[in-house]
Amino acid sequence: MVSDTIEKGDIVWIEYDAWTVNPNGTLTLFDTTHDEVAKKEGKFDEKKVYIEVPVVVGRGRLFEGLEASLVGAKVGETIEVLIPPEKGAGVRDPRLVELRTEREFLRQEISPEVGLEVSISGKHGVVTAASAGRVRVDFNNPLAGKTLKYVVKAKRKAKTPEERVRAVIDMDYGLADQFKLDLKGGSAEIHLPDVCKTDEKWFVSKFRVVADLRELSDLKTIRFIEEYEKKETKAEPKAEAKEAGAPAEAGKEAPPVEAATKKPRKRATATKAKPAAKTRAEEELPASEKSPEEL
Repeated sequence: MVSDTIEKGDIVWIEYDAWTVNPNGTLTLFDTTHDEVAKKEGKFDEKKVYIEVPVVVGRGRLFEGLEASLVGAKVGETIEVLIPPEKGAGVRDPRLVELRTEREFLRQEISPEVGLEVSISGKHGVVTAASAGRVRVDFNNPLAGKTLKYVVKAKRKAKTPEERVRAVIDMDYGLADQFKLDLKGGSAEIHLPDVCKTDEKWFVSKFRVVADLRELSDLKTIRFIEEYEKKETKAEPKAEAKEAGAPAEAGKEAPPVEAATKKPRKRATATKAKPAAKTRAEEELPASEKSPEEL
């Protein structure tokens, strides 16, 4: 039986509220998995999904102080921990504050403003000043130099190989419940949902998923399977049965429905018959051979 005590290497789903501790002792929320807390603190983001998240414990992927508080804790236990800067995001490094020319930003069609998050030369930073053609960017972690407070609870732990695979997919990409898994003898066949086939995010996340599965599972072979099915075209509905009446003879077209159903038009009254045309022999007889009646 798998223990409910969290150990190094475990993958657990946690819910939490995370705050920075200000010099005057007040707290400022910077992250949470609870939408009601975000709304209360005025930090609600409509684009964010507020739900418990999977994390790996004991692999250096969490703040050191947070990770230490989780190891040895019980699933379902609420933990409150204060984390000093050196065990959190680290102390601030003045060398990570750089001056850049405004021209660098304009070339990328970026208008530098204080508070704007930017990415330059593969580094992420925040604009802290912009004037006289110069822009100051702080590449320190926004939480660097700050004391953090976490209120965290481990909701559940991945106990089976399939749960661990799904947890990795959830950590690195999301939508883990839409993937179909087939695990056999150290191999995994992962059937991709349709959304992955055109999602650029997946093309990047796939390599991270593979790396994490190699590190966090005993799988020796990982296969991603994309399936494309040909959609059968629907047959056109057959023509409706013909109107009542005698069926058309073979090789002949049936009369139009309109013609078959309309009453026959009344014919005009009989007209004076035209005299029968004379035969060629009669026309060519000479006058001497014609009868007196014909002269």
